[in-house]
Amino acid sequence: MPTEILLTMPEAVPQLDPGPILQTALAFWSSKVLLTAVEFGVFTKLGERRITGAELGAELGMHPRGISDFFDALVAMQFLDREGDGPTAKYFNTPAGALYLDSSSPRYVGGWLAMLNDRLFKFWHDLPEALRTGKQQNEAKHGQKGMFEELYAELPRLEQFMGAMTGLSRINFEAFAAKFDFSRFKTLCDVGGATGLLCIEAAKKHPNLQCISFDLPPVAPIAQKHIAAAGLSNRISTAAGDFFKDPLPKADIITMGMILHDWNLEKKMQLIRAAYEALPPGGALVAIEALIDDARRQNVFGLLMSLNMLIEFGDAFDYSGADFRGWCSAVGFQRFEVLHLAGASSAAIAYK
Repeated sequence: MPTEILLTMPEAVPQLDPGPILQTALAFWSSKVLLTAVEFGVFTKLGERRITGAELGAELGMHPRGISDFFDALVAMQFLDREGDGPTAKYFNTPAGALYLDSSSPRYVGGWLAMLNDRLFKFWHDLPEALRTGKQQNEAKHGQKGMFEELYAELPRLEQFMGAMTGLSRINFEAFAAKFDFSRFKTLCDVGGATGLLCIEAAKKHPNLQCISFDLPPVAPIAQKHIAAAGLSNRISTAAGDFFKDPLPKADIITMGMILHDWNLEKKMQLIRAAYEALPPGGALVAIEALIDDARRQNVFGLLMSLNMLIEFGDAFDYSGADFRGWCSAVGFQRFEVLHLAGASSAAIAYK
């Protein structure tokens, strides 16, 4: 009697998609295209116009070889749009490009992108060394002045840097002014106030609030100019000092926008203690950052920003809401909350 042999096909193994791996590995290509477009002023040059690639390339001083590839790559990445196909097609700004990448827009963020292109793009090449040594990889590695030392040495350069940071900060500061409950507070001091932007946004939204923008002495003229332009000189003053050496101005709310992450734990604690001493009972310390989620699994931008602090400063780092709560509890703060603002950023709030 013949033996029947049952043949079975092996179960199909799901084919995993390598796309996300390759997309991330090649992300520096698309990053450099966008950063170069900002460097060339593509979005500002276009403005509200619709012109051919040849016309736009000529205005930007580009060689014909790269024109269609460069502009069409920006179209494919949805940073530009295009009407038609071929040599007669006309390029124009997307709504987002016009809002955030045209330097004539009040919401321009291109200054930050220009700094990424000029400085950080090359410094991030040395991330492996930073991970092995724990040391910064910026100008100081090459015997030059540190970033802040270099910036504060020359007023025009300092103002340019602060203008770049303004574009990055505005959305978060607007969201904070709109979402935080200011009803119990009468005064606010923004520590590291730069151009006075946080004070300006809070004062515009809350007419009864008096604000102080606190920063190093060279910053005061820059802040005063922006405050005056906003018509708020009667409600926002400037105070000059070093927040590691001088007491912070007294206020009901003390804010620190993208300040704490610049420092190591010892200096973070020094700033938190200084804020506690300057606040009345019931007062609030607010740290606005790209807070890392407590489980450290989701906020990619916050984690990458912390690596950027390694590149820039060595022992500086970003942190989670749970970290902030622990540090503030040790100083004496009693109540805590995290308020999501925009994108990857949140406000960590501690109440005295």
